[in-house]
Amino acid sequence: MDLFIALQAQTLDERINQSFHNATSWFTDAILWQIPISENIQLPWVLIILIGGALYFSFYFKGINFTGFMNAIHVVKGTYDSFEKQSPQKDIQQTIKIEDQGEVSHFQALTAALSATVGLGNIAGVAIALSIGGPGATFWMIIAGILGMASKFVECTLGVKYREVAANGTVYGGPMYYLQKGLKENGFQKIGKMLAILFAIMCVGGSFGGGNMFQVNQAFKLFEYVTGAEQSFMYEKGWLFGLIMAIFAGIVIIGGIKKIANVTDKIVPIMVVVYITAVLIILGINYTEIPNAFHQIISGAFSPTGVAGGMVGVLIQGFRRGAFSNEAGIGSSSIAHAAVKTEYAASEGLVALLEPFIDTVLVCTMTALVLIITGQLTTGNAVSFEQGAILTSKALESGISWFPYVLTVAVILFAFSSMISWSYYGYQAWTYLFGRKKSTGNIYKIIFCLFTIVGASATLNAVTDFSDAMVFSMMVPNMIGLVVLAPKVLEEFKLYKSVIKQNKQQH
Repeated sequence: MDLFIALQAQTLDERINQSFHNATSWFTDAILWQIPISENIQLPWVLIILIGGALYFSFYFKGINFTGFMNAIHVVKGTYDSFEKQSPQKDIQQTIKIEDQGEVSHFQALTAALSATVGLGNIAGVAIALSIGGPGATFWMIIAGILGMASKFVECTLGVKYREVAANGTVYGGPMYYLQKGLKENGFQKIGKMLAILFAIMCVGGSFGGGNMFQVNQAFKLFEYVTGAEQSFMYEKGWLFGLIMAIFAGIVIIGGIKKIANVTDKIVPIMVVVYITAVLIILGINYTEIPNAFHQIISGAFSPTGVAGGMVGVLIQGFRRGAFSNEAGIGSSSIAHAAVKTEYAASEGLVALLEPFIDTVLVCTMTALVLIITGQLTTGNAVSFEQGAILTSKALESGISWFPYVLTVAVILFAFSSMISWSYYGYQAWTYLFGRKKSTGNIYKIIFCLFTIVGASATLNAVTDFSDAMVFSMMVPNMIGLVVLAPKVLEEFKLYKSVIKQNKQQH
């Protein structure tokens, strides 16, 4: 009877959270295991693979992070569109898997992928990294972003190269396909199939977790805080906020990648401009403090002693936030980029390398500068994701009182755009596992929307741990495929470079 009375006293949000925590705790403990470096420093094992892989690709492709940057800009602008439709040379035509196929433009593919990566990690996550590692963590965050550009180039080139196009023009691509087909070409058919299935399973889970539950949870927490916290009309009504978000998300994701791209190519520029404008205004008000902020970032990055175990601890915090923010090496973005209209796989790989630059080098750095300049952080006192978003809100409020409302709108847009892009990732993985029938896809979309309600209702720790575990587990099969298939990417890149050179000579 006492148990029955206790259950009756629980709110709907509390019941949802308890059930969710009980069901996922064992999995998150395994994936989020950290290697103890010292008494105060722990290194996430996934970070070793992500940064190590990014470093390897940066050397293998001879600094593609830098040498390919301007070409990437030209591709997005459409400078090369005219000759991308020309037939490739006959002696190298076999490297082209899909000719004149795709569903979205280079710009739309970029915004669809960016909408999944530019989000709450850029706002709350940066505050967490700086609260532990100090301003110096920003420097290593930037390095992680630059290195991640090479990983993005590799995985998104492969996403286009090994994609499949259905009779109705629908594109199916991503790690599931390049793991299965690419590794088969290298004599690892069974291993490739196994890794593809493993990735697809984790991608579905990641779409429910980091791409959905975490996003709506953070959006609700900040909305609740800005509208009065415990006095808010939405206090402890996460399920209602989640229901509203689920309805809007459902309307968009029913239309597939074309509908999603049509939304993201409008939302992403708006939300990034809104957030960056607010940040720039705060930086403008405090412009005299900017040189000192950069001094703190540089000196803190190489400090042999101090917070988080000194330089090693600061390095780990910066790398962790940078790598986890842009998702380079995870493989998720290649699913969106695979739908691009192009004949040359490497062209979209170049476009993709802009993602970590925009996400981590630009947006994360600007957030860090605002937090440092406005003095909102107490270094050495770790904050939660929820507190991180609130700290960024307070930093903006220090400049103009109503800016927290602007941030709240931006956060909701960040969350919504991430949700609809991740729904596409999960849908692609789901159809790989269960088939491409319309009814099969609709089952996934319904489940996705239900998880939106759960995410807004659950407590942050449970959501964050599950989200991280599912997304990071995708990295293992993906990284294996990237390393094995890197020579295939090099072939595609050499082909595209030769076409660009030939076109320039003719004009």
